[in-house]
Amino acid sequence: MPTINVQMFEGRSLEQKRAFVKAITEATVATLGAKPESVDIIIQEVRREDWATGGKLWSEA
Repeated sequence: MPTINVQMFEGRSLEQKRAFVKAITEATVATLGAKPESVDIIIQEVRREDWATGGKLWSEA
């Protein structure tokens, strides 16, 4: 049972998330031989002010 955790900036639409989890599930099935019903995907949305790269908050980029 693969569980895939994804962190991304907030603001994606429900349609984008649906397409994303469908594509990730299909890729997991094709590469790992898992059954679709065994693939769990957890999306964690993060505010830009809570994410930094290179010492700089994304909200200030």
